[in-house]
Amino acid sequence: MRPDEIERLFVAPDGAYHFARWGRPIVPVVFGVTDATLGAVKGAIEAMVALAGHQMAETDPELGANLMIFFFRDWEELLEVPNLDRLVEGLGPLVARLTGQGADNYRQFRFDGTGAIRACFSFVRMGGALADLPADVLALNEAARMILCWSDRAFAGQPPLARAIGAAVLRPEIADVIRAAYAPVLPSAATDPAHALRLAARLSR
Repeated sequence: MRPDEIERLFVAPDGAYHFARWGRPIVPVVFGVTDATLGAVKGAIEAMVALAGHQMAETDPELGANLMIFFFRDWEELLEVPNLDRLVEGLGPLVARLTGQGADNYRQFRFDGTGAIRACFSFVRMGGALADLPADVLALNEAARMILCWSDRAFAGQPPLARAIGAAVLRPEIADVIRAAYAPVLPSAATDPAHALRLAARLSR
């Protein structure tokens, strides 16, 4: 990918560049799925973490679990989850806004003092276009979207996944960006668009 293409993956709607990767081991917990789907989701997360060269752990010393993924049928269901309003700021207005938009998914990241990701809350409404997707596709899609703090518009034109021999796979160019993003020589967070040049340089190695 060209530097300008990489830059667009991390440019917010206000035009600001905002890159962040996880700064601590990932500890996932998944709600609202069957045991079979749970296995698919956790397997996809493990594969994505391995691709990035990052780590997972059994528990997070601060939060217990720092990656929470919720699957549900209606946004209003989130208002009934005990104590979720303590984890997600402005939960009521957020649910109203996402319901009005007919949104299928939403992610809220938290960051540490360095700007690195310290937690992610991911919400997936199993309706509309997502209702008939196979579990492995949903799982890989979620794993790809949580591993970095992408722009809201990063995958507006093209999703992070592709089909190969009938199976869902991560697009090779996106996989390359993820691997480059977790290079130890690069920072865990960046707001200077020149960071995209450093990512592009890693892709050619």
